Order: sequence, then structure tokens, then C-alpha cells
Amino acid sequence: MTDQRPSRRPAEFFAANRGGGLVTLHVDQRGGALFAYAAWRTGLRPTHLTLLNLVLGLAVSAAVIAYIPAAEDGAPWWPVALGALVLWHAAYMLDCADGQLARVTGTGSDAGARVDILCDVAIQASVVAVVVAVVDAYAPWVPAWCGAAFAALWMTNLVTAVMAKEDSSVSMVTSTNIVVRLVKLVRDYGFIVAVIAVALAWPESMAAVMLFFGAVNGLFLLASIATSARATLR
Repeated sequence: MTDQRPSRRPAEFFAANRGGGLVTLHVDQRGGALFAYAAWRTGLRPTHLTLLNLVLGLAVSAAVIAYIPAAEDGAPWWPVALGALVLWHAAYMLDCADGQLARVTGTGSDAGARVDILCDVAIQASVVAVVVAVVDAYAPWVPAWCGAAFAALWMTNLVTAVMAKEDSSVSMVTSTNIVVRLVKLVRDYGFIVAVIAVALAWPESMAAVMLFFGAVNGLFLLASIATSARATLR
């Protein structure tokens, strides 16, 4: 029987992306469009991509944490760092792809959106666990409360990112100026996860990564509170 579905191209899926920072937009959303196109060709639904994202993201994080004892015994980190870089981004591309597929095919739903957010929380929590575990192994001088604060502020960052997607007025800076977009890389998950993966090759540097992004997320939290409070008083 002849396929009666409309002809589509990856560019159509990319056009349905929700944007993001420089790395997210130009790497992960573009890769996501290819995954979305492949899913459409094979009959997969958006939730299938969401669950693939979950399985892959959690598996990569678990593998990195499980590798720490071997690395402490002298095994090299760079193969794991490279694998984490590629596979974390592949998982993120799947995360981008599920929304593109849903919007292009009209198969999105509130339930699907909730599953997507919950999977994002689970995956990002696993990435946080990787950072904290590596810091604990290679920088024992860092107080435990720093890891706890980093985890809490990271997840708060995720919540505010979801809020910004739902309400553009939550975004403090909406300029598309290239300088502004470069500065906003510190909030770009695609960029952040790449930095974390690269830091795995030099695990002693992970403490600096954790402290830097913890401070950035703390400052953004305070700025978000101030911005939202000011909006309510207008």
C-alpha cells in the first residue's frame, strides 16, 4: 500500500524547535531534528523519544559514576569523558526531538509534556550526581554542603527554565545580541553538560566547575526573585 503520509524533511522539524542557547540551538536542536525525522519515518511517538532520552541519560551518568573506582586505580578518564560528551548530547538531542515531533505531527499532550519534564528532572539529577561524586573522589577538601548547595541550585535553575518556557515574561534578558547570548551560555544546558564532560578528562578540575556553576545558579536565583517581585509590584 502506498504511504499516504505527507512528505517531510528534517528542516521542517528543526523549524518547530523551541530555541535555546547557542549550543542547544545549533547543536542539539539540529541533531534533534534528525532524530525527530527518523522517529516520524519509523512511526515512533514523542513519548518513545522521551523514554529513550531517559534511559540513555541515566545509563551514561551511572556508567561514569561506576567508573570512578577504576579511574582512581589509574584507568584513563579521557575515553569516558569523550563517551559522556557524545552520549549526553545524544540524550539531549532526543529531548529536543520529542517536542519537535509532537509539534510537527500534532501529537503533543499535557500528559506527554509532564513526562518530558519529569524525565528532564531525573536526567539532570543524574548529571548532578556525577559532578558531586567526582568532586568527592578528587577534591575531598570541598565541604559536603557545597555539593548539596550545588544540587539544590541546579534543580532550582531547571525549575526557573521551565517557568521561562511557559511565560516569556519570566526571562530577565530577552535580547538576541550575540554578546548577550554568549553570556547566557552559563544557562545553556548543552554548553554546561559539554563543560562537565570535558572536565571529566581532568577530574581535579570538577570542583572548580561545580563551584562556578553553583555560584552562577545562585546569582540567577536571586536575580529571578528580584525580577519576579518587581513585576508583581508594578
